[in-house]
Amino acid sequence: MPAGRADLADTATFLALARQRSFRRAGRELGVSASAVSHALKAMEARLGVRLLNRTSRSVTLSAAGEELFAALDGPVSAIGSAYDSLNRYRVMGEIMGRIRLNVLEHASTLLIAPVLPIFAERHPGVEVDVRVTNDMLDVVAAGADAGIRYGGTVPEDMVAQCLSADLRWVVVAAPAYLNRYGVPEHPEDLRAHRCIRVRLGDDRLYHWEFERGGDRVEINVPGPVTIDNTQFGLMLAAAGEGCAYLPEACVAPAVAQGALQIILSDWAPSGPGFHVYYPSRRQLPIGLRLLIDLIREVAPLGTRS
Repeated sequence: MPAGRADLADTATFLALARQRSFRRAGRELGVSASAVSHALKAMEARLGVRLLNRTSRSVTLSAAGEELFAALDGPVSAIGSAYDSLNRYRVMGEIMGRIRLNVLEHASTLLIAPVLPIFAERHPGVEVDVRVTNDMLDVVAAGADAGIRYGGTVPEDMVAQCLSADLRWVVVAAPAYLNRYGVPEHPEDLRAHRCIRVRLGDDRLYHWEFERGGDRVEINVPGPVTIDNTQFGLMLAAAGEGCAYLPEACVAPAVAQGALQIILSDWAPSGPGFHVYYPSRRQLPIGLRLLIDLIREVAPLGTRS
């Protein structure tokens, strides 16, 4: 039986609910009220004769039938959307329209995306860029994003990944006043006797600072009275003399140049994987996202991998 208009509308409603697991967020995605989404789902379930979602006051989950329907529909519907997106290549570049939804790390937002977005907006004014900045390890598909940007070593294995920057050097910094008072560490182990600004990762673990010199590698669970998950906050605390901070060199470069911070243990500073953009392998990239990736590589605010 061919699908009618109601079936196609119900498919869009169901897929939005399956992705968002929330009537309110699904309604926002579809541009309708949460109540309209609820009524549409009830009508769809009545017509099909099966329950697709399990609903409680706190959660929305897929039933077994819903899981099967979502698995069957998500790929083909995404392919249809990608097919329409691909037609954008026949337009004049300045007329490209659309929306890009990104989920990015805090460091990627400031070091990689911020320097590029003004140029992108000027070249492609019809493309809206929606950036969610978070250090939490979120599923970009479940979050409704087109792609995510993370360090290369943290990209999920089931995703397609493309490198966007050179590797990053990680350094320890402290304010000159702090070093004058507490002394300058000469070995990573010396940090155990210092005040350190500890870092909480997106999966809620405390980060152990990593060091490397020649063939020697050291990992320190540093002590410290303050734990953070925000770089700007950490920079302000370090500059105020609260303690030592561990950050990408690109993040601390302005404060170091101004004399507010000083790099220490520089001969132990390791390099880690640069930023990678990643997205589901079964989906074709929206034209706007492809253009943004190309521009990041053109501008190369953090250099390119050699």
